[in-house]
Amino acid sequence: MEADLNISLLGQLRVLVAGSEAVLPASKKARALLAFLVATGRPHRRERLCELFWDLPDDPKASLRWALSKLRRAIGSPEERHIVADRERVFFDPGGVRIDIHEIRTALSGAEENLPLAALEQMVRQLDDSFLDGLDDAGDEAFNAWLAAERADADTARVELLKRILSHPHTQPLAARKWQAMLRAIDPDTADAIAGRGQDAAGSVSASKQVSEQPGNSGALDRLARARSDAVRKQKIGFCDVPDGTRIAYAAIGSGPPILKAANWLTHLEFDWASPIWGQCFSEISRQRTFIRYDERGCGLSDWEVPDLSFEAFVEDLEVVADDLGLDRFPLIGISQGCAVSIEYAVRHPERVSGLVLISGYAAGWRLLATPEEQARREAVIKLTELGWGTDNPAYRHIFSQTFMPDADPEDLAWFDEFQRRSTSPTNAALFQEAFGHIDVRHRLAEVDVPTIVFHSKEDQRIPLELGRALADGIRDAEFVPLDSRNHILVDKEPALQVCTRRIGRFLEEHGI
Repeated sequence: MEADLNISLLGQLRVLVAGSEAVLPASKKARALLAFLVATGRPHRRERLCELFWDLPDDPKASLRWALSKLRRAIGSPEERHIVADRERVFFDPGGVRIDIHEIRTALSGAEENLPLAALEQMVRQLDDSFLDGLDDAGDEAFNAWLAAERADADTARVELLKRILSHPHTQPLAARKWQAMLRAIDPDTADAIAGRGQDAAGSVSASKQVSEQPGNSGALDRLARARSDAVRKQKIGFCDVPDGTRIAYAAIGSGPPILKAANWLTHLEFDWASPIWGQCFSEISRQRTFIRYDERGCGLSDWEVPDLSFEAFVEDLEVVADDLGLDRFPLIGISQGCAVSIEYAVRHPERVSGLVLISGYAAGWRLLATPEEQARREAVIKLTELGWGTDNPAYRHIFSQTFMPDADPEDLAWFDEFQRRSTSPTNAALFQEAFGHIDVRHRLAEVDVPTIVFHSKEDQRIPLELGRALADGIRDAEFVPLDSRNHILVDKEPALQVCTRRIGRFLEEHGI
């Protein structure tokens, strides 16, 4: 018999009533209350719930009663079938309800042999999404502590699933490399133990062993994976609030003079370090500098439900991050549309920017420069994004993967497909594309008055080389470095990224910035 309610606690809270998504209350506290009741699965005293979410021992403003009433209507149970309350306690009755995290824990409590590979992989993909994403600080410190503990338990379940996948007899060699890298990113000791025991049930050799056997690459992947795992643990993540109420997540790692990377679409502060994209470059930068980056509004750890996704908002986010961290003077890195944001910031705040590093960028978006045929194609892709971005079928996201990284390995493309899904929502993915189309800083180029270096792939399939060259031509004394690549986003394995990384270091040293 099919459940009348399906509740997802992984990622943003979602409730399906008879197959249709319920419209939950806009109140963050009300949604957090529902999630807490569902996840804990036990009765709670009314006084405790009022303290947890409204910092009061009673309910003088009827906040708890209001929230329960709204939630009952949202999930279609005004008769208290699921949300049961009396004068003293409140309880969520899970009868006839499917709850994703509970199903995963139940599955893991059974015998390993009874779990097919496809089921294990599906559960790992579910656990890629943070437990109750977006509900941080919806309650008091005790609620935040509970939320942190639940997320730690989810990470433990993810490790267990990855271990089972790697030991499953049907795991293919190519897929094993991906799962091994994911495990190493969150639990390097367990990954090392598995690799050390030579667990190769799929008939494959771990990625670290394959690389170590290649001449001149002894243990290279192993060392890189360790460095990135250390980075995830050592980076310091913070949050700052933009005047429109959006919360922006930023991270800092390393020591020395600061260098700030402007946000661009498709980032996630926690997942970026395990990425085959830019991870190596980021590691190199953080060896000599305090490397600071932040997630764009609408993606990653920053707020997803935002009132504004526009170029002006992107620039304001950068301003707020720099101000919140008290940065005085620093070089700025821009990638893709982050280049235009960096240029605008440098013109507005010339006293604070000591240099610009622009990679794969453009001064004007597709709405302004593309042919009618190209605009029609872009609009079609936006529609496909709205329909299919959040589904399990990666074909919709693969449209981007193939143009962003046409020369990437299949496993890297698969990683990027999945990374896109967990980095932002379908709605935001479409809104981002539209916003980028209207970017225009062509009139600002001549006003840039700091040392600038511009990198661009010669055969970039996403942003043509001539747009990168136009950036350099428009900025006085800017250096232009064409890269031998077809990729819009450079990946770790290609020589072009090594060239780019070394040249960035030389540029900063030459200009003393």
